Amino acid sequence: MARVNAVSTPGYQSPAVTVASVLPSDLDAAVLIVPVVTGENDEAKVVANPFLDAEATGEIEVSLKTLGAKGSTEQLTRVLVPSLPVASVLAVGLGKDRDEWPADVIRRAAGVAARSLNGTETVVTTLSELDVAAAVEGLILGAYRFTEFRSAKTAPKDAGLTALTVLSTADDAETAAARGVDVATAVATARDFVNTPPSHLFPGEFAKRAKALGKSAGLEVEVLGKKELEDGGYGGIVGVGKGSSRGPRLVRLTYRSGKKNAKKVALVGKGITFDTGGISIKPAANMHHMTSDMGGAAAVIATIVLAARQQLPVDVIATVPMAENMPSSTAQRPGDVLTQYGGTTIEVLNTDAEGRLILADAIVRACEDNPDYLIDTATLTGAQLVALGLRTPGVMGTDEFRDRVAKLSQEVGENAWPMPLPEELKDDLKSTVADLANVSGARNAGMSVAGVYLREFVADGVQWAHLDVAGPAYNTGGAWGYTGKGGTGVPTRTMFAVLEDIAANG
Repeated sequence: MARVNAVSTPGYQSPAVTVASVLPSDLDAAVLIVPVVTGENDEAKVVANPFLDAEATGEIEVSLKTLGAKGSTEQLTRVLVPSLPVASVLAVGLGKDRDEWPADVIRRAAGVAARSLNGTETVVTTLSELDVAAAVEGLILGAYRFTEFRSAKTAPKDAGLTALTVLSTADDAETAAARGVDVATAVATARDFVNTPPSHLFPGEFAKRAKALGKSAGLEVEVLGKKELEDGGYGGIVGVGKGSSRGPRLVRLTYRSGKKNAKKVALVGKGITFDTGGISIKPAANMHHMTSDMGGAAAVIATIVLAARQQLPVDVIATVPMAENMPSSTAQRPGDVLTQYGGTTIEVLNTDAEGRLILADAIVRACEDNPDYLIDTATLTGAQLVALGLRTPGVMGTDEFRDRVAKLSQEVGENAWPMPLPEELKDDLKSTVADLANVSGARNAGMSVAGVYLREFVADGVQWAHLDVAGPAYNTGGAWGYTGKGGTGVPTRTMFAVLEDIAANG
């Protein structure tokens, strides 16, 4: 057996993960997670694996038949199997049998299983024989908890999942498991950022935590405070942050691969630590969900740290603007004019369209690094939810790169969908007093209008994609798959998949 994550670092601390090629004999308190499929007569059938003998497999299938289990997708059935050295067996359904299993099917099955095991500290699974990395990711993310602000009155009485043994005969099982741990840890770290309340995560604190995380991964870190932002001409970030007593920040994280002629990728993420809407104040109902308005920044920070931990042969620079959008006597007003970094003047018609203002500053700064590719992501528009719902990000940008990002996002299970940027929408952003207005006067195509605004600040020749994750970054409904309530970590896995693809294919 081999342990794959023995080092403790800042950010989320995942369960201890061990890879084994045989079923250990000392798992008396553990739960064994076994995948099953729908067999003949709609009866659950254990997916063949080298770890369970015929007797154990037969015991499981007889018990499942007795309980009426069918092996349907994500169906859970817990049984006792006396011949196995575990406390119980949890069968998780995969649906009809297949020759090959998509990674996200395994990931979601593992997540559903993990979410059902409150009170269980040790898990072993044969799901990993189908896909090691996906099983590890699903189990860690499904077991994710955020309990920092619970007292003894409501905190869980158990430690949660602390040890995970994945069974696999694959030659690269340890490498795959380690990658799964790193990916899941990055997503969980982004979740932690999003779930931390704005009383405790404001621009200064967010920057401090991002710096610590970056330093632990060997990144170069630069943090600009309010005075530096004012002196540097970052009018969008300064303007949005004017209403808060807690000043804005701009965090720059740089990962240098050391590879000659490596492609350079810029990442930009919206870091509004709380969004009241400013003077254009939001309705009180559900305003507390705006603790999630820094979900883009959280994902970007997690992604660049993950790239460093995985030592990707691509250079990455993250530019992360952070501000708190508050109404006060010092807040910017509807009708004010500000100057974005780089010189473009903006008539602020709606202070609740603040994300694009801080992103524009960051995009211009990021383009000064001459990247080959630029990805920005933000919980940007309510229009994204109207158009695509709660789980589907919208991706806009240069056509070829937009489609590439969308395809990779769908492959990893985050399911971004390509959306257009019609040229005529730029006319809706005309201002009578400045170069641009920050919103259009119409309700139509709000997601694309925001994308058209951001496009104005992307340098010529840069392949660009904008991911609107207003809905997908924060789950306000019930848990599903490996996703619980609150922060989801979307689109961390999408951006990492894109970085891997660029590293491999340019």
